[in-house]
Amino acid sequence: MLVVRAINASDLDALYGLASQVGTGMTTLKPDMKMLGDRLAIACASFAETIPPEERDYMFVMEDTTSGRLAGVCAIKGAVGLTEPFYNYRIGTLVHSSRELDVFTRMETLYLSNDLTGSSELCSLFLHPDYRSGNTGRLLSKCRFLFIAQFPHLFTKRLIAEMRGYQAPDGSSPFYEGLGRHFFKMDFHHVDDLTALGKKSFIAELMPRQPMYVAYLPQDAQDVVGEVHEATKPARRLLEQEGMYFEGYIDIFDAGPVLQARTSELRAMRDSELVGVEIDSDATHACAPNPEPMLVSNTVLKDFRMILSDASPANGKIDLSAADQKLLGVKAGDTVRTLSLNVRKNTNV
Repeated sequence: MLVVRAINASDLDALYGLASQVGTGMTTLKPDMKMLGDRLAIACASFAETIPPEERDYMFVMEDTTSGRLAGVCAIKGAVGLTEPFYNYRIGTLVHSSRELDVFTRMETLYLSNDLTGSSELCSLFLHPDYRSGNTGRLLSKCRFLFIAQFPHLFTKRLIAEMRGYQAPDGSSPFYEGLGRHFFKMDFHHVDDLTALGKKSFIAELMPRQPMYVAYLPQDAQDVVGEVHEATKPARRLLEQEGMYFEGYIDIFDAGPVLQARTSELRAMRDSELVGVEIDSDATHACAPNPEPMLVSNTVLKDFRMILSDASPANGKIDLSAADQKLLGVKAGDTVRTLSLNVRKNTNV
């Protein structure tokens, strides 16, 4: 059985194993034991509330309780850019016109920006290939929204998610080759590693502050602006289902889109509900015809846990099985938060 839970200090080796599977383009999850150890320590302090909310980094792992194996990881950062610069390109438009020549052109431009500084960030989503089936990806991605709905006071008004940008089959980035390499004079993977280690001063030192015309880039670089890595497409769709959208910000290295949303307008904030746990009745579960999968979490910050259950809330109660209660660390009479896994279509005309 699978449970998404708050990470703990004993997960370091397994976390390193997951990070080793990720590949390039995800700067927040690199197979570097020191970096991961430092981040895990911050995550544990975050759940223990021993550091300020804006410095927190809530990491969650998906555990296969049958084998004890970690199947995936994801995270939410309380705020970005407050201790080190947070850069993006903002896609803008410049108009050039001449009434005398009857010429009017609109040109897309890229502006180096710190506009998203201070936003809370969804990051580090990775599911091991062995578990990429059924609803496991949805469970891992959407657990963060239920956590935010339970503890909204810990996060800022704006939520963002940097998506991994398009890469060619050989692992190269057409956008980086068409733009970044001219300024950084190093391979994409090297820049990626430096950024992951927090060494970002070179960005301000080397990147031009003037607007960059997109039309001046090679065509293959233009084509991938705002496009995601092939493996990231499902993750993007899941975030968009929860209320996130593309607003013209991209990663400065691979041009991956930055999705964003007002935290108060997330589906989980609107549709999730707190219900009481009833005494388990196995007969109820056995008779339920085609139950809709429900995300169910406990309400404990330090030991946050979430599962996917066939039980459905009704009249302010939910009849969780004994196994579900054990996974969540709850009992009859406790309160849990629920949200349908799938977005319900509005049938109103």
